[in-house]
Amino acid sequence: MDFKQYITIVEDYPKEGIRFKDITTLMQDGPAYKAAIQALGEYAADLDADLIVGPEARGFVVGCPLAVEMGKGFIPVRKAGKLPREVLSVDYGLEYGKDSLTIHKDSITKGQKVLITDDLLATGGTIEATIKMVEELGGVVVGIAFLIELSYLNGRDRLKNYNTFSLMTY
Repeated sequence: MDFKQYITIVEDYPKEGIRFKDITTLMQDGPAYKAAIQALGEYAADLDADLIVGPEARGFVVGCPLAVEMGKGFIPVRKAGKLPREVLSVDYGLEYGKDSLTIHKDSITKGQKVLITDDLLATGGTIEATIKMVEELGGVVVGIAFLIELSYLNGRDRLKNYNTFSLMTY
């Protein structure tokens, strides 16, 4: 299936010169959304992951249905102050500053195999921070799956030591 036909390109959003890849048009088409999740599931089938981890918010719209498809648990990675129990936190760099991500400290046990999912691979900073937390909790990252990869931003370079899959590449 040509999934790109379900992605809407929005010019100059969120700022001039950006060609935003809008996945909501994929998500609002039930059969296409289901096929995309199933395609990610085909990639993940041989990874033998115990858990699916996804950063907010769009990592949830990929990771949650994939977790259901695979019969696995889903672990959310959230911005600081959003998770109610004791968390592990990591700061990561943004284009203009820094941000923090958190994960519940008791969400992953040593040796559990983890598949990380997100909607988009751009520079790789969010996923790199997510990997750091998973590994600090003792998890083993067996794969990373994206709906879209912006190859011209070279985010895959930051993930070169991991099994990485993208359904679509721009």
